[in-house]
Amino acid sequence: MKKYSYVGALIMLIIISSCGNTANENKAKVKMDPARMAIQGEMEAELTAPPKVPASVGDRSAKKLVVNMEVIEEEGEMTDGVKYVYWTFGGSVPGSFIRTRVGDEIEFHIKNHPDNKLPHNIDLHAVTGPGGGATSSFVAPGHEKVFNFKVINEGLFVYHCATAPVGMHIANGMYGLILVEPEGGLPPVDKEYYVMQGDFYTKGEYGEPGVQPFDMKKAVEEDADYVVFNGKVGSMTGDNAITANVGETVRLYVGNGGPNLVSSFHVIGEIFDKVYIEGGSVINKNVQTTLVPAGGAAIVEFKVDVPGTFILVDHSIFRAFNKGALGMLKVEGNENRTIYSGTIQEGIYLPEGTSNQEMPSSEKEEAVNTNISMSERIELGKQIYSRTCFACHQAEGQGIPNAFPPLAKSDYLNKDVNKAIDAVLNGLSGEIEVNGVKYNSVMTKQNLSNDEVANVLNYVYNQWGNSKKEVTPAMVKARRSSEGH
Repeated sequence: MKKYSYVGALIMLIIISSCGNTANENKAKVKMDPARMAIQGEMEAELTAPPKVPASVGDRSAKKLVVNMEVIEEEGEMTDGVKYVYWTFGGSVPGSFIRTRVGDEIEFHIKNHPDNKLPHNIDLHAVTGPGGGATSSFVAPGHEKVFNFKVINEGLFVYHCATAPVGMHIANGMYGLILVEPEGGLPPVDKEYYVMQGDFYTKGEYGEPGVQPFDMKKAVEEDADYVVFNGKVGSMTGDNAITANVGETVRLYVGNGGPNLVSSFHVIGEIFDKVYIEGGSVINKNVQTTLVPAGGAAIVEFKVDVPGTFILVDHSIFRAFNKGALGMLKVEGNENRTIYSGTIQEGIYLPEGTSNQEMPSSEKEEAVNTNISMSERIELGKQIYSRTCFACHQAEGQGIPNAFPPLAKSDYLNKDVNKAIDAVLNGLSGEIEVNGVKYNSVMTKQNLSNDEVANVLNYVYNQWGNSKKEVTPAMVKARRSSEGH
């Protein structure tokens, strides 16, 4: 009996000890309430303009974080030849990226530049309090307001101006992102970038030159002239493209300022390994396209396995190729033929119905602008190229092998300018030979005025080693008349 009593007592002791250890482990796992976290020291927040983001918070303790944000109203460029008066947080659209961690106490200084014409404020979706801070931050030109708040929810949040009319302030560019990292920070990645979509409403149509004022009627009707990343057409293309190397993991902090349109965010040729849904704590995996609501955000991560140029778009696709919602991620490194082989076979396929497709016709007669220099025509033509020709003929006019011919150093274009004009006016189908290579594809007829056709062809002829031939609206008009168009 004594032996069994001893064994039983030993078992009970082990069970009790085990329960005690489990309780201690569970206690250790319980996170401290961020609202009660003690502040250890003070620092000034690093603020960055897109596409850059500040350094990760890492494992630093909760601090008093001083944010100095200046509101600036200034004229900027929406696209080549098109100016717009932006209202900004920190001098950029979107506004400066703010990076914090749970438990931080934010001392927010909002300063309205004395040259500004209007009062402004700020509503931060990361704030728990009336108006997200808007009720405490209303500030007239030449003044400063200071308010404090504790960040108690981790995630990626939008901020924006909330001064009436709220939609107008947001539509003029007054939005940005504030990131609240968890204790210990987000897992490290190789590259991080800041991308935020916005829709703009101008008196003139897309590409109409000059300073374009805001159009309230279009905004109310949600009829956007521009839908862009980071405040302007081309903000993330060409020399402005974001970059990475093969094998690196890229994290994008994606926001949508709106004020109206939802974004269908997609990276062509990549799959998101992780999506922090709506910028919160729930993670979805292996996602192709993620919805980002107006006034919302998402964090997306993906590893780049092969080199090339990967296109960022709003997959409401006409916004990308016709209104500006397009960016580039340029990836350098070694090929991986196992993951992506490139073309391995080429053949001929001749389906029925290869007739030309047409763009919708326009009944309005546009006046020819004769009081314009060649350099101005080239700049205007660049705009048209970016929204009409870019997808098929690519940024440097290199075309797409076996599909769309190159425009760079094109013997087809340089030999006969009338053929080039006809192709834009009437479309083109059937076999052609360009630089010794045969192509058999379809180019749609474009709905462009005589001026616009001349401008885009002048841009093409003055790029990429072409002949610099001049195309005038009168030449286009003559070709249009001769073909009965």
